[in-house]
Amino acid sequence: MEIKRVKNPANKIMQERRTIRKYNPTVKISKQEMSNILQDALTAPSSLNLQPWRFVIIESEEGKKLLSSHIMFNQLQCETSSAVIAVFGDRENFTYADEIFSAAVRFGLITEENKRSALEKYEAYRSVFTDERIKDTLLLDGGLVCMQIMLAAKGYGYDTNPIGGYQKLELTEALGLDTKRYIPILLISIGKADEEGHDSIRFSADEITQWV
Repeated sequence: MEIKRVKNPANKIMQERRTIRKYNPTVKISKQEMSNILQDALTAPSSLNLQPWRFVIIESEEGKKLLSSHIMFNQLQCETSSAVIAVFGDRENFTYADEIFSAAVRFGLITEENKRSALEKYEAYRSVFTDERIKDTLLLDGGLVCMQIMLAAKGYGYDTNPIGGYQKLELTEALGLDTKRYIPILLISIGKADEEGHDSIRFSADEITQWV
């Protein structure tokens, strides 16, 4: 095992990212900058490019008060962060397939024939997807975009903390979302650190890798 380090200096943002629990409460991230962070994070890959991620930005005093009753042991992050990003997966992401592929046609990325072929395949996939498989896919895609959000935030000079310990169903309901449609994935607190992040131990790649 070793201290968390990257081999390639070009990847230093991965090394510099720290889990931060206490933020400077006077620092507020503007809506434009928050949108920029999310836009950068949306370069993440997703299954069939359906991009099922949906976000709720909790930043107002009212919103944080609502959140605080559902996050159990993470009160400090809630109170001091600029915002908390609630990440959800949309079970109905398939309904956007035509819109996504039509845009790809307009931008010259694919042909109309390619679009029709892809949509036919999507419909075939969708017909055999179980509820469990849909959920697994949303959790996978959600994990990809969550990591991108944390790295993008660091690139803008902000720090983050992924929060998995919260009342997921209850918070989804409290935010007014349809619990049958939206699957809660993760909360990410974001702000300007008011504490020093610390190094942590990582396995070396050799310790956890097999070559076949």
